[in-house]
Amino acid sequence: MTATHDSYLALEIAGATCLGRRKERDVSYFQTAATVAESYDRSTATGTGAMNMVVLDNVFIFLSGALVFLMQPGFALVEAGLTRAKNAANIMMKNLMDVAIGVLMFAVVGWGIAYPTDFNFLGGLFGSAGLGIPGFFSSYLVDISPDAVAADDFYPLAVPVDFFFQAAFAATAATIVSGAVAGRTKFVGYLIYSVVLTALIYPIVVSWKWGGGFLEEAGFIDFAGSGLVHMTGGFAALMGAVIIGPRIGKYGDKGEPRAMPGHSIPLAITGVFILFIGWFGFNPGSQLQADMAVPVIAVLTALAACIGALTAMFTAWAVMGQPDVSMAGNGLLAGLVAICSGIGEMSVLGTLITGAVAGIIVVLSVLAIERKGIDDPVGAFSVHGVGGAWGLLATGLFATTSPINGAEESAGLFYGGGLSLLGNQAMGLLAIAVFVTISAGALFTGLKSAGLLRVSEEDERAGLDMSEHGAPGYGPDVLTATSL
Repeated sequence: MTATHDSYLALEIAGATCLGRRKERDVSYFQTAATVAESYDRSTATGTGAMNMVVLDNVFIFLSGALVFLMQPGFALVEAGLTRAKNAANIMMKNLMDVAIGVLMFAVVGWGIAYPTDFNFLGGLFGSAGLGIPGFFSSYLVDISPDAVAADDFYPLAVPVDFFFQAAFAATAATIVSGAVAGRTKFVGYLIYSVVLTALIYPIVVSWKWGGGFLEEAGFIDFAGSGLVHMTGGFAALMGAVIIGPRIGKYGDKGEPRAMPGHSIPLAITGVFILFIGWFGFNPGSQLQADMAVPVIAVLTALAACIGALTAMFTAWAVMGQPDVSMAGNGLLAGLVAICSGIGEMSVLGTLITGAVAGIIVVLSVLAIERKGIDDPVGAFSVHGVGGAWGLLATGLFATTSPINGAEESAGLFYGGGLSLLGNQAMGLLAIAVFVTISAGALFTGLKSAGLLRVSEEDERAGLDMSEHGAPGYGPDVLTATSL
């Protein structure tokens, strides 16, 4: 009895101690953003503390970049699942080449354009740091002297780590187009597109904001690339789909759209989940350092994605009569795309509204694009182009006065900032849309004129796996007549 009584007493004491600690933790959790920032003041780090801080930052961004590269198989599975089985190997090959070409072209050409030493061409719209990556081998260490760490412009990332993360973004922008032109594109033409986008089109857009160009100077906000990455890929996808034309059989004699369902919803939704996981490198990694804003950004990312999937499902249910699976998947992706721009600036409420609206408009956009005679098999433009544009505007509406990423930027319309930020966001949206539409339109028009864009009718009917690569993506025991 005495031993048992003592045990119970010990448990009560331990429980009371844990409860006290829990209360202390709750109080700490609800500190203001300013107090938390003061508690983690990076500018005071010196010696070993500064070294550990920089190493942690670089390892975190390296792992974030690896997660962004993981999005490539996610895109590949979504695109393959939502298109015909006879084109599955072609889809995989295009996504593979987007990475291979994207990393190399961004290294040799794109990096120098995206992050120029100065803007000295056409009134400061374009610039370059030259070919290659300046300081790639000589600047792999970071200056952690007290004066350097305390400086306002201290940047913790070594050049190789910074490049690794940014190259993953370039490959992501390129692969968005793959699904929009699926099932009818010559492989050689797609390779040329991938080269041009990752070497020129995407880096030029990036330079306007992340490279210190005119959008940065104007106060435009795009934390993780709703506009710079996703609108660039989305509007290029739109131009590709328009110029190449619809797949054979997509539209009837009177122009009415016909359903051409993909061959594997399980593959497509598995791809959606992989993209969801990869986005936890995409958005938190865009903080560019390992600090206490990272877990908050991760949670907000999840909230935007989940509510986007729900609103897309209910919208499809209301408009189409059934809770369409692919629409729900695209809704999750649209929520992720839209929140990229303002996730460092928004509250939970702003995040939820942004993701919810993205889920609604992606369904309406997919249906509207199809009715206009534009064949986008995976909804690439609707997810990335429309979702990215909404994300930019949502930032102008919902950016708060106390951003979690610590930036000193303007508040949105609904948080007392007036129309200033919203105007900047609209300007950036327009600049990206116009430039990408013209440049990608010229690229695809040139490919079409040269006979390098679309395969023959015979090859399209046979499937690109055989006509372009000489082997099917699936064996004969899987590739049945019903899957063609």
